[in-house]
Amino acid sequence: MAVKVDARGFTCPMPVAMVQKEVKKNAPDALVVLVDDRCAVENVTRFGRSMGYKVAIEQQDETFCLTLEKA
Repeated sequence: MAVKVDARGFTCPMPVAMVQKEVKKNAPDALVVLVDDRCAVENVTRFGRSMGYKVAIEQQDETFCLTLEKA
């Protein structure tokens, strides 16, 4: 089951910090990250890839859903 990080309402660098904290704490195989800031989409994607995750992005209205899975 994927770990969920709801970072809606936060601007960078907070969404990346929230994801980084979860990765360091639990090293999950999959995360679902919700953001509503395009800059956060780019930065979380970059961080996820640097940590060895494949990143898929879906947009649902104002919310972006990023699915990070270990490659």
